Amino acid sequence: MNASPAAMVTGAARGIGAAVAVELARAGCDVAVMDVLDAGATITAVEAAGRKGLAVRGDVSSAADRTAALEKIEQAFGRLDVLVNNAGVAPKVRADILQATEESFERVMSINLKGPYFLTQAAANWMIRQRKQRPEDWMCIVNISSVSAYAASPSRGEYCISKAGVSMATKLWAARLAEFGIGVYEIRPGIIATDMTAPVKERYDKLIAEGLTPIKRWGRPEDIARAVAACVRGDMRFSTGEVINVDGGYHLRIL
Repeated sequence: MNASPAAMVTGAARGIGAAVAVELARAGCDVAVMDVLDAGATITAVEAAGRKGLAVRGDVSSAADRTAALEKIEQAFGRLDVLVNNAGVAPKVRADILQATEESFERVMSINLKGPYFLTQAAANWMIRQRKQRPEDWMCIVNISSVSAYAASPSRGEYCISKAGVSMATKLWAARLAEFGIGVYEIRPGIIATDMTAPVKERYDKLIAEGLTPIKRWGRPEDIARAVAACVRGDMRFSTGEVINVDGGYHLRIL
């Protein structure tokens, strides 16, 4: 078993997940990346930061892929200290909820909510087993949600519902795992510059300039990564179930 803590980050071939993986490597973690895309560039960056990297091709919505990923991590690192549930998708087509399809709903919910929920179940049970050998080591689970957990967008209802579900899942796992000393946190990003938001860049440029967020800039993947690293370092060990807003102040109600 490796002496260094091991982290698993889903959806880390690019964007927020890639930034998280690299930041955790800088924080001293070996990092496994699970993604349906080629994560070679992320692994190269992890190794450049001085840690071991492991790329695992897999779909988080697939039970078989989740099981295979955890088995590969155990073979490579012999341990799992951190799970970051980052993998997520937007609807392929933004459709008014009066016309949205069941196919789109099922796809988004499977990837954004069902997959992370059951990956957390499997990872948490493994962490609990590890407690017998490593009772003092810090372990945690971090869920990446969205301001869409509470901000209604009727043109992508399935996405909003999936992220609201992630928010409740954070509370559920935090309550269940506290007795084992496993922290569970929710990072709630706002408008972050990624491939997912690229198609609406002009719209959000205008909204941000008009004051949508008190901090008048786009968020960056690195902003999210730094918040995740704080959880992973154990900076908030007497907190669990916390929501950390990384949204430029969007959540504030200002008169």
